[in-house]
Amino acid sequence: QVQLVESGGDLVQPGGSLRLSCAASGSIISINVMGWYRQAPGKERELVASIRSGGSTKYVDSVKGRFTISRDNTKNTVYLQLNSLKPDDTAVYYCTADCLVRTPTGSYENRYWGQGTQVTVSS
Repeated sequence: QVQLVESGGDLVQPGGSLRLSCAASGSIISINVMGWYRQAPGKERELVASIRSGGSTKYVDSVKGRFTISRDNTKNTVYLQLNSLKPDDTAVYYCTADCLVRTPTGSYENRYWGQGTQVTVSS
């Protein structure tokens, strides 16, 4: 009932920048928290950044000052601006959306995940 489509992953040199996008669509009434996770080979998935519908944000320490999360509530879209990229940022990045979803009999809330987009930082 809800789909998240990501884009923006690429191969970039150290120090470079990327902008990831994730658009949610479907029977969505509202979206509370949207976020970005990442998973590097051999490592656990970690929360990189999150943003509430009101705009408050959180970041993992390793990306503070380099990454910026934002969202456009009119488009149900979340963005992640990645600056000053390092090889350690190499991972598959996944977006999430905590959606209130409309059903024929009412509504329910659920977390949805995107399919992932590869970010590779290498010279």
